[in-house]
Amino acid sequence: MELKDINTCELVEELKKREGVEVKIAEPHKDMSVSVNGPAVVLVVVD
Repeated sequence: MELKDINTCELVEELKKREGVEVKIAEPHKDMSVSVNGPAVVLVVVD
């Protein structure tokens, strides 16, 4: 199995379990701002 064959929702669920991962959830129709002090990688996943 290759990573490209795994659903995005499954990848996100696994990443959420990892050390160093912080999860912020924007509720429907609510704006959210995120600020970081790098180094950091910010992923925005709309699902």
